[in-house]
Amino acid sequence: MEPQRAVEQAHPVLVERPRLTTTSAAKTPEDDTPRAAFALLSWRINLVVVIVLVVLSAVAWRSTIADANAMRGMVMGLGQIGSRFQGTMSAAALLAMWTTMMAAMMLPTVAPIVLAHLAVTRRRRGGFLPTIAFVGGYLLVWTAVGVLPMLAYWGLAQLDDEAGQSRWLHALAGSTLIVAGVYQFTALKRVCLDGCQSPLAFIVSHDFGGGLTGALRAGAVHGLYCLGCCWAVMAVLVVVGLMNLMWMAAMVVLFFIEKHWRHGLVLAKVAGTGLLILGLAVMAWPAVLALISQ
Repeated sequence: MEPQRAVEQAHPVLVERPRLTTTSAAKTPEDDTPRAAFALLSWRINLVVVIVLVVLSAVAWRSTIADANAMRGMVMGLGQIGSRFQGTMSAAALLAMWTTMMAAMMLPTVAPIVLAHLAVTRRRRGGFLPTIAFVGGYLLVWTAVGVLPMLAYWGLAQLDDEAGQSRWLHALAGSTLIVAGVYQFTALKRVCLDGCQSPLAFIVSHDFGGGLTGALRAGAVHGLYCLGCCWAVMAVLVVVGLMNLMWMAAMVVLFFIEKHWRHGLVLAKVAGTGLLILGLAVMAWPAVLALISQ
């Protein structure tokens, strides 16, 4: 079923011009884009939602930057072994740091899907709470994913300084970058990116009956789509450092453009090509690993 037809059947109010907004909403599947989501509500509501997401992200960024500066001398990635000291962090502290980091990086990228969800819940007179639950479900997925970098961090803590000069470590780092690059060309990457770029179709096909529970589930499912879109590039942090601010900033720009630009898949493949080249360079010239992990 085409996204627009599904929208009309499940939520007719979304295509009723007089009751929706003074602007036109998406009319065809090609128009089901992140930009079209801003036509579902008034500019005032759009502004409030965007400001809230940006403020939350800014607060999270402030905490993330403070954490990164506090751990500047600690080993947080493969490329830092042998040049920094091995620190210790509890599971609770690491998961809290990771969740805050994900909120900082990802919240600005989900504005269109949040607006699309809010448009549906408002027409059901559901208020703002279901959309807050939707965002909560989204962040729960990224919090759960934090278990993987936590295990990676504990694994790094078991390595001594001599491992930094070993051939296998550079091979592992290079292989991680290559795998991340290859994933950018896969069908799964394309499917997940499509889910992130089609907010109306996603909301309609992941309704779950409405209410707070349904919104929480829908947010979690969207989190899985977002995870499928971004996990490979995120894995690069295990190589360059989990709290590498320069790489984090570059990832935010990449994810934002990928999700909001109609040619986002092209950018994903360009990034994939870059990671492939970088991975090969790390395996051929070990000094490159230290350079990109500063």
